[in-house]
Amino acid sequence: MTLKEVEIFTDGACRGNPGPGGYGVVLTSGAHRRELSAGFARTTNNRMELLAAIAGLEGLKEPCRVRLCSDSKYLINAMTCGWLRKWKGLGWRRGPRQRLRNEDLWKRLDAVCGQHELHWQWVKGHAGHVENERCDSLAVAAAEGDDLPSDEGYLKEEQLTGEEPGLFD
Repeated sequence: MTLKEVEIFTDGACRGNPGPGGYGVVLTSGAHRRELSAGFARTTNNRMELLAAIAGLEGLKEPCRVRLCSDSKYLINAMTCGWLRKWKGLGWRRGPRQRLRNEDLWKRLDAVCGQHELHWQWVKGHAGHVENERCDSLAVAAAEGDDLPSDEGYLKEEQLTGEEPGLFD
């Protein structure tokens, strides 16, 4: 079976960290193009970067050969440097007595990755890359939407720790 080839471009944005956030995704395959975005009332930038990749991959209707491009080193390094595999092997922890932030999203990303043949590529953000700039526009617009829903995963994490994940989640 020959897999369809798809390019997915992703970006996340947050107004404050934590604060209102959103993600943007552009999927392309041949002449086909699809854009996705959503926003949340209170979340973090890293959660939006992860959710963008998840939304893009979950948006595929069948197994595909995917090149996923993101300006998030958090995401790209986790997928290309073996961090995700290590965290999973440690029972979804960063190390002994070190909990993994965004565990809900890492588990969800891990599950959807198994359905596709993936190549991860980092692109420099805000450097004129057309699709990355479009994803950023989608993410910012989503973060600025009205009546944004809650990011339930973020709220659970905030309750669990009693602290805001902040800049280094």
